[in-house]
Amino acid sequence: MNTLLIGKGDQQVHLNLKYANRHGLIAGATGTGKTVSLMSLAEGFSRQGVPVFITDVKGDISGLAIAGTPSEKLLQRAAQIGIEDYHNEANPVVLWDLAGVQGHPLRTTISEMGPTLLSRILELNDTQSGILDIVFQLADDQGLLLLDLDDLRAMLALVAEERKEVSAKYGLISAQSLAAIQRAVLGLERDGGKDFFGEPALQLEDLMRTNLQGRGIINLLAANKLILTPRLYSSFLLWLLSELFENLPEVGDPEKPKLVFFIDEAHLLFEGCPPSLLKRVEQIMRLIRSKGVGVYFCSQFPDDVPSEILGQLGNRIQHALRAYTPRDQKAVKTAAETFVPNPKLVVSEVISQLGVGEALVSMLADKGVPTMVERALIAPPRCRMGPATNEELQQVRAQSPIGGKYDHSINRESAYEHLNQRRSGAATSNPTSTASDAANDGQTGQKAEEQGWFSELIFGNKRRQGLAETLSKQAARTVGSQLGKQILRGILGGMLGKSSRR
Repeated sequence: MNTLLIGKGDQQVHLNLKYANRHGLIAGATGTGKTVSLMSLAEGFSRQGVPVFITDVKGDISGLAIAGTPSEKLLQRAAQIGIEDYHNEANPVVLWDLAGVQGHPLRTTISEMGPTLLSRILELNDTQSGILDIVFQLADDQGLLLLDLDDLRAMLALVAEERKEVSAKYGLISAQSLAAIQRAVLGLERDGGKDFFGEPALQLEDLMRTNLQGRGIINLLAANKLILTPRLYSSFLLWLLSELFENLPEVGDPEKPKLVFFIDEAHLLFEGCPPSLLKRVEQIMRLIRSKGVGVYFCSQFPDDVPSEILGQLGNRIQHALRAYTPRDQKAVKTAAETFVPNPKLVVSEVISQLGVGEALVSMLADKGVPTMVERALIAPPRCRMGPATNEELQQVRAQSPIGGKYDHSINRESAYEHLNQRRSGAATSNPTSTASDAANDGQTGQKAEEQGWFSELIFGNKRRQGLAETLSKQAARTVGSQLGKQILRGILGGMLGKSSRR
């Protein structure tokens, strides 16, 4: 039976790889050892030939790529837990970065992201999201590829130019909402979104690789800068989970997962998440395990994860929580209630007494039944428990097996280029049109000038009296005279293009 040694309490605690795709949670206050537990799990999966994807929010997980430093303390802990053949070693790591600075560029296209997640990144309201749906539908109807932000901007400009026609066919589009979307796209570009959207787009099989020794590749996403734009960070994670869910085949419960996905600072995934999107995440979490993918959330408090999803996390590692505030006390109560009780432990008390490197652990055993909670020492990782240096990371990146595939961007013909060609073709289709229009404008201006001179002659202006006013005053002075009235009607009727009536 394939298992991972997690730690030891009264007895050793193992994670059965057959149930590792039933998801998990690593929780605890800052400084209690969550990151070390994550690293220990990740390299354990790697040694078992399971690829791993991790978001490195604080930059301290990069030590997975570097062998640790031997110490007497680590050897004693390994012996106490019962780890055989413990020795320090590095793990096979591939570095990724949405900006392409600290790792290989990780890209997707506008079309693959889709209007729903893109609306979340842009923080659009319902009306603006509806307009973005129209933009995508219009691109599909016209056979235009949406690959990068230039393509999206070009489509928004097209909709602005043909707003009345598009509104008549697809639904009302207000100029104000369209302008708000354009401003949001500009903000996304400023936050680094321009690097994220484009080609070559990520191929999922490149996240699910093993090296020549059969060890699973650990894919490390540098997210220390990405975390500064939480919407982009969370939407990227939702997109990647959706891609895995939609593209991987059904495998049921394999002997070991095809991929394990660790999400650090998991609360960012759910903050401000609209109900429709949260329901989508819940659906993915319920069904993605049958694709052989396990998702492990890492956060300070268990209730950072919505209850609908928390109930699906079968493997739990709970580090210490300090019950200083009402918020902390609620988190302690939530954590205690989610474990299978152990008559030897009062979880609500022990959870505040745990030392660094200790945790309350419960894993899924035979038939997927959770074990009783155990107080355990967590097994130490064999890699460096700290960040790698910039020079070390550059060496890791240089040795990557996929660097040549993603490091250079491709800009093929898409909506931006097609629409520019269309505008250029329209401008050059009638080269004499500009001169003709100018001549027509000149003739029109001349006619307007002549009409204005004649109008001033007849009706006058602010400075002088016109012919019509002069005659009307003269006629009005012929009071009681039928002839004067007839003369007045005749003159005014002639000027207005009407026949005189008596």
